[in-house]
Amino acid sequence: MKIKDKVLIVEDEQSISNFISMVLTANGYDTMIVRGGEEALTMISSHCPDLIVLDLGLPDMDGIEVLKSVRKWSNLPIVVVSARTHERDKVEALDYGADDYLVKPFGTSELLARIRTAIRHTRTALSNSQIAQSGKFTTGDLTIDYDKHQVLICGENAKLTVNEYKIVALLGKYSGKVLTYDFIIRELWGPKAKTDNQILRVNMANIRRKIEKNPGTPEYIFTEVGVGYRMREGD
Repeated sequence: MKIKDKVLIVEDEQSISNFISMVLTANGYDTMIVRGGEEALTMISSHCPDLIVLDLGLPDMDGIEVLKSVRKWSNLPIVVVSARTHERDKVEALDYGADDYLVKPFGTSELLARIRTAIRHTRTALSNSQIAQSGKFTTGDLTIDYDKHQVLICGENAKLTVNEYKIVALLGKYSGKVLTYDFIIRELWGPKAKTDNQILRVNMANIRRKIEKNPGTPEYIFTEVGVGYRMREGD
């Protein structure tokens, strides 16, 4: 079963947030709603959404501050949806790292298109040209399908859990490079996550049982002792 992209909606007007959530849910996304900036930052670091729809006029802090805070540690796509129409507001949001800026009121088709584009750009911005061109990473008999959120071995779904998939998907994006334990934890669980390698070791043991012919002698994901993990380079 395909894992749905998770969208965090940061919007204090209930009618608007409910409308956006309804549209996204009807189009195959999982959604979460928060009303303020502080709550948004907590949810972003703890739930690691695939995309943020961000209003700028929040009751407790300006949305630009949320944007700046997130960009200190993450490149996850952010689509600003705001009633602010001045060019300087758009420029400021984009300069601080927003992937797109949509002015209220907006059409549902445009919102969906902007979201699809923002998610796609995070993939094509990668140095890994194989993923950028096809949405897939392949090495040997292993394929990571980034569109379907699946890992395949010899064409069969390896049936990874959500966390297992996220670990493999991250390693695939940086194939051939060693990713430290702290980097992986920060990318997947946010800057406030405890830097406890045990959760990674447990997940990796389960991953190897599912993707490796001989988990004790891995072909795909290698351990750099005391440092982190490295995915075999793509074909």
